Amino acid sequence: MKNPRPASLAIALGANLGDPLTTLLAVRPLLAASLAATAEAAGLPADRLHCRWSPLFRTAPVGGPPGQPPYLNAALVATAEHHPSASLNRLDPRDLLQRLQALERRFGRVRVEHWGPRHLDLDLLWCGEARQRSAELSLPHPLLQQRSFVLAPLAAIDPALVPQGARASASLLLATLLNRPGEVPPEALPGRSGWPEQRPDWDLPDPSHGAAATP
Repeated sequence: MKNPRPASLAIALGANLGDPLTTLLAVRPLLAASLAATAEAAGLPADRLHCRWSPLFRTAPVGGPPGQPPYLNAALVATAEHHPSASLNRLDPRDLLQRLQALERRFGRVRVEHWGPRHLDLDLLWCGEARQRSAELSLPHPLLQQRSFVLAPLAAIDPALVPQGARASASLLLATLLNRPGEVPPEALPGRSGWPEQRPDWDLPDPSHGAAATP
């Protein structure tokens, strides 16, 4: 019998105001620290966490007001698979959500317009096997299977990764989504961006040729 997959959590990162690259580079260690603090608060040693980061992607805005600039997006997937007593199911999703929102505010986010532009967006996609629906938090995230800017980073971390609540891998979900008419594929940022996971051969030209158009 195969061992069950270890519990995981995933966080989507995005920004399209100010200097998105500088923002995501700056928030990365702070996000890791917030995740470690949530783990410690739940009695899970932070050194048991294993975090995997995606490359950065430039993506077209989805929804919201027209004329928004393009986003930079990434994702973080964490597991605690190196100790028999370590499980991310012990984490409190509400505690983590509060820490994510505190980081958003620190980087200047003001929640005024639904799907509007923002300096920083941190979405908790899933947290272990937690399932909940409330005004403040829904887990797994109800739209993650419909968003290429979420699926592309997840598939880059692990093409075989099956998001919590999904029945197919992130790569298959992404391929299916990109077959839809009008769907704009995410573009990998150049390897010289300074993001450690960016591959050097992803040295793409600047796609400012209309990527800001809202679908």
